[in-house]
Amino acid sequence: MNFETFETERLLLRKLTPSDFNHIFENYPETEIRTLLGITSNDEYDLELNKYKKGYATYNRSFIFFQLVDKNSQQIIGGAGFHNWYADHKRAELGYALKDESHKGKGLMTEALNFIIDYGFKQMDLNRVEAFISPGNIPSLKLIDKYNFTREGQLRQHYMKEGKLEDSVVFSLLREEYQRMA
Repeated sequence: MNFETFETERLLLRKLTPSDFNHIFENYPETEIRTLLGITSNDEYDLELNKYKKGYATYNRSFIFFQLVDKNSQQIIGGAGFHNWYADHKRAELGYALKDESHKGKGLMTEALNFIIDYGFKQMDLNRVEAFISPGNIPSLKLIDKYNFTREGQLRQHYMKEGKLEDSVVFSLLREEYQRMA
């Protein structure tokens, strides 16, 4: 399968949309799905299969996801992109993760987000990028600070993690603020 791919200094960013995920699950056997999506565990596979079965997008909400592929090893090392994308309202939530500790602390996510945030404002016509971050996730808080996101507040017991309700700190970056930084 050919994905639209973008390049940064150390990464390839493979773009996937809901229709790409649907195509993969409808046309490939499980072994190829695992390879295409960089899935390494049964739990990851079950999660993606469940998302597919329940529907990746609704009538007014979608996403754009980028696989982060290390140029040297050609391995999928993480992902980043926009979920909860409300095109009608020109806003989306930024999400990102690296697969393991060996890739953290090297500036790879900063490199990826430089492209992805720019893509959101220029290609997706976003006016607002949102981020919801655990108050204890110091690396993520530092990362979002690099882009001058504005802290808007804290949502109490906003999401479930390992059976426990956690808070989220709400951040946003508006197009006009981003343009002033450029």
